[in-house]
This record gives sequence, structure tokens and C-alpha cells, in this order.
Amino acid sequence: MTKIFGHRGSAGTHPENTMISFEQAYKDGADGIELDVQLSKDGIPVVIHDEKVNRTTDGKGFVQDMTWHELKKLNAVHKFKKHYKHAQIPTLEEVLEWASRKQTIVNIELKNSILPYAGMEEKVLDLVDRYKMENLIIFSSFNHYSIARLNTLAPNIEKAVLYMEAIYKPWEYTKWVGGSGIHPHIKVATPSVIQRSQHAGVTVRPFTVNDEKVMKRLFEEKCAGFFTDYPKKAVQIKYQN
Repeated sequence: MTKIFGHRGSAGTHPENTMISFEQAYKDGADGIELDVQLSKDGIPVVIHDEKVNRTTDGKGFVQDMTWHELKKLNAVHKFKKHYKHAQIPTLEEVLEWASRKQTIVNIELKNSILPYAGMEEKVLDLVDRYKMENLIIFSSFNHYSIARLNTLAPNIEKAVLYMEAIYKPWEYTKWVGGSGIHPHIKVATPSVIQRSQHAGVTVRPFTVNDEKVMKRLFEEKCAGFFTDYPKKAVQIKYQN
């Protein structure tokens, strides 16, 4: 059964990577949520996509140059100012505490392919362990060194390589770097790649799938899952068949 993941929550209709957005995705029937992690100046894992706060908040500057105390003062309603007065950048701990109560799957994307963020893997794993979320976590990253590192540190937690351009035999490549799944851009998630990967026991979850026809195709192909900005729409399509 194809699982639906709310990309940054319900990012098409709510402020991305905020509790408002995650709660909406859960309410809409998504099987899980996807979020992005950076580290604050004082080493706190915070949930925000970009290395800078400029696009999604009313602040300016790099996440890594701001303490958690400074970051939490920012307003992250982004392009949904008309609908919401305020949304805070959440900490990863805040989201995991919520997700552990809801028992919902969380895909944690480590945003360490541009800035290295020393010790990020350990900090994130510490929180996963604290909230006993091991069985509900999927790690992903465009930094495949990080996937290999996570595999050494936490071999039992699911990991997937993120990639934009076609990789030769991605079902073999992910196992080689320590993953058990692939999260390809939808453009390179061909029916053949999905079929051959899943036949090899590798989970396929393309991103970001917002087109209804593509959603229908993935359901028909029994793709393991996909990420969408519109989980409500995806859930409706899934159950109208």
C-alpha cells in the first residue's frame, strides 16, 4: 500500500515545516511527514529547509549563525500571512515529541550537503532515541556520506539516499552507501526504476509529487510511497479507487 508523506507537512496549503503544517498533514490522513533539519549556532536541531531564514521567515541570515533563542523569535508563516498570524520554527525535539504521541512516521532529511554541520547525526539520533521513535523514523540526505555515517551509528534505522539526477542501478547504489531506500526526484523515478528497485527489496519514495495523474500512476505501480505538498489531495485519490 503506497504511503503518503506530507512534504514539509502540508506545504502547499500551510506554512512549511511548522507545527501547523505537520498537524494538518496528520489530520488529512497522511501516513507520515517529511521535514528538514539544520543546526542552530548553539547546536540545536531545528526544522527549516533553507540554510538561511530569509525565504520562510521575517528574519535574515544563516541558521547556523543564530542561536535557538534568536530563531524562535522569528515568524515562519512565510507566504500564508493572510491565513496565519504567527508560526514558530520548531525544534526537532518538539516535532518528535508530537509525532511519538501520534505514532506517525517521520522522514528526517539532514540538510548537510551544503553546510557540513559537525555532529548533526549524533544530535538527531539522540533525540530519536529519547522519544523511542526508531521504528517510525526514515533518514534521508543528499549527502550520502551522512547516510553511510548514520548506517554505522544506527544500522537498524531506515535510511534512504536522496538524488535529483539519474543514478545507475540506484537499488544497488543505496545498499552500497548504507541505505535501504531511494528518494529520487519524480522526473527520474521511472516505472522501470520503481519496479527494479522494489524487486530488489529497496523502498522507493519519489518527491515532490503534486500532479494528480502522477499520484494515480504511483498508486497503480504500487510504489512504496511518495512526498507531496498536498497530502489531502493524495489521500482522496488513494481512496477513491
